Formats: sequence, C-alpha cells, structure tokens
Amino acid sequence: MLTLKVITENTEEVINKLAKKHYDAREIIFEVIDTDKIRKVSQQKLDNNLSNLNQLSRSVGNLMKEGKKEEAENIRKQVADLKESNKQLEADMKEAERKLTELLCQIPNLPADSVPEGKHAEDNIVEKEGGVIPSLASGSLPHWDLAKKYDLIDFELGVKITGAGFPVYKGKGAQLQRALINFFLDNARQAGYLEIQPPYLVNSDSGYGTGQLPDKEGQMYHSTADDLYLIPTAEVPVTNIYRDVILDEKSLPIKNCAYSACFRREAGSYGKDVRGLNRLHQFDKVEIVRIDTPEHSYESLTEMVEYVQSLVEKLELPWRILRLCGGDMSFTSAITFDFEVYSAAQERWLEVSSVSNFENYQANRLKCRYRGENKKTQLCHTLNGSALALPRIVAALLENHQTPEGIKIPKALQPYTGFSIID
Repeated sequence: MLTLKVITENTEEVINKLAKKHYDAREIIFEVIDTDKIRKVSQQKLDNNLSNLNQLSRSVGNLMKEGKKEEAENIRKQVADLKESNKQLEADMKEAERKLTELLCQIPNLPADSVPEGKHAEDNIVEKEGGVIPSLASGSLPHWDLAKKYDLIDFELGVKITGAGFPVYKGKGAQLQRALINFFLDNARQAGYLEIQPPYLVNSDSGYGTGQLPDKEGQMYHSTADDLYLIPTAEVPVTNIYRDVILDEKSLPIKNCAYSACFRREAGSYGKDVRGLNRLHQFDKVEIVRIDTPEHSYESLTEMVEYVQSLVEKLELPWRILRLCGGDMSFTSAITFDFEVYSAAQERWLEVSSVSNFENYQANRLKCRYRGENKKTQLCHTLNGSALALPRIVAALLENHQTPEGIKIPKALQPYTGFSIID
C-alpha cells in the first residue's frame, strides 16, 4: 500500500497519478489525511497524559512521606481520571489506525511515469515483437481438437472429476507439461534464480502482504474451516518469505523462482475466449520473483523482461511484448509488461506472462525492508513475472507446430520431452 509520507507530502501528485489508473482518489485521500490527524492527536494527548501520570504518581509517594494525605488523595483522583481518559484515547487511536489501514488498502499503487494513458487493453502499447506467425495447412485444428485427436488432454474427464476448468493431462500431454516445467526451472536456475518449492495454501497475512486480500473480486479459493487460501500464483508464498524481514543491502537483488499449481475461480468467465486451455481454474506456472533496492529495481525489471523473451524464443513461438496502459494494470502494479504468443489456429494473441514492478507498494504491506551502509532501514522494491504460465503456451505449441505428420516439438524442449513429435 502507499505510505502515509507519500500521501501527505505529495497529495495532489498522488491524486493526479491515480487518475491514470482511472481511479478517483480525491475523496479517499483526504479521508486518509483526516483520519491520520485524528490518530496523531490521540497519540499526542495519550503521550502527554502518560507523562503527567508519571509525574503525578511520583508526587503521591512524596506527599505520603510528608504526611500530606489529603493532597495525596486529590492527586490519586487526578491519576484515576487520567487513566480513564487514556482508555478512551487508546480506543480512539486504535479505531483511527484500523480505519486508516482499511482506507489505505482501497487505494491502488501509483503508476510509473512511463505507463501510457488508456482505459482498456486496446490502449496498450506494443513494445516489441518477434518470431514468425505460421501459415497453417488446410484442415488445421485448434488445440482442444488436437488434444482429443492425439489423446493429450481430456476436458470432459476433468468435468466429471471436479468441474469445468480442471483438465486431465494424459500420456504425451502429461509428459509435455512436466517437460515445460523442468525446462522453465532449469532456465531460471541458469539465469541465477534460486528455486523454491512453496506451499499451495497460505494464511490471510500472506494474502494481505502481496495484495490478494482483501479479495475484492472473489477470485481466490478459500478453505473456511482453516481460514487458508489456495494460491493464485507462487508470487504469494515466495514473496511472503520476506515478510517482516530486514535484509542486508549487500544481499540484494534476491532472485527466486518457483513452480506451483495455481488456483483461480475466474468468476464471470465464459464464452469462446475461455475454451480449452485458454482459461482454467487450476493450471501450472513457473514464477520468478525479485527483491531489490529502489535504485536498481528498474534494471531488474528490464532483465526479467529480456529473460522471458528468451524463453518464448527458445520455444519457437511468435511473440510480442505489451506495455500496459493505466486502465489495464493490476491494482498493485506500478508498471507491467505482458507477453503474448500468437495462436495460429485461433488466429489471436494469448497472454502467457506478466512482468511487473510493484516498487515499494507490496513491501510496505509486507514490512519488507533492507539496511544499507548508513544503518538506516528502508522499504525494498518487489518484482515478479510468469516464466511461464503453461496452459496457453501448450495451446500455442500444439496449434503452431502442427503438421500433417503430427505436432513437432521445439528443439530446445526435446531433451525434456524425450520425443520430437506427437503423432
């Protein structure tokens, strides 16, 4: 969340920047400022009362020693009144702090200056593109038909076992999944990322720390009996490793990667755009996470974007990178680059990765800080990216690499699959 310092010292700038995200912040920003004033006034009065209490308590003892019992009793009454007043001040201060946190959680992150104006996905800017869009032969099939033809993925069986959006991978389809996971993890390790194997369930503190909670859109699966949440991405448990931690500046940047299953309710999703692997409730993904200093985080962002580009190039897929406009960015992001690959049979672009810098927005919620040479602590910057999400990568691989003889496997992936063609 935004820091009070940023809001109080740069009020109009904050309001104007949030307008780029099409968020009207004026009313809530001034409510934050007013609530903070109430908190500060209560704190100041409480501090003064406590100081007076100490002085009065010492004077009671002195008066009793001097035999001035009546004066001592009068001061005892003042002490009792102050203690009663303190109870109310403490209650006022706690209520102001609760309300302040509640308000701050409703305010999105500020977009970086380089984020373009715009309301919708159509306003995103194509930064870069590469690869060759294939010309498919007559009779080419979309991935859901290819999956059935070669017995790779059974969508109906998933519906029987669980429900829509939970496919069952079989034979070479399951092998392809496992191959991609290992391929992505090996590449991440070679790029200097430390592999983490995180839990798939997190507590509410972890969901709050990375901004998934409060869950305004109801996208997380919640185990109510234990008050635990199924992770929507490995970003949540991996970034929370550094919650309530003070890091040494010399240890930064920290580079972690993790494979996990991901769970998203995707409430309200329907239609042709969610057919097959296009949108699932459970899917596999390898995530990369960085913790960095403010001075170096944008260099890290560039490195992460270049790294994801190298993956889609190795998979021989046509790709493009989008710089997201203010209206299409997530609540917590300061800047995001989306990667899309072209789906030749569906004749459309599919998002396969988002690479984001959150600056200190998550770190403020996480209390993730670092100590520099001057011994002072300050908030870290956090970054993450999909490297990569499997479902749409699989969809594009099946569709783009289909031939009359079968589906060819990219050379970089063949050592992991153990086969060069699905036939």
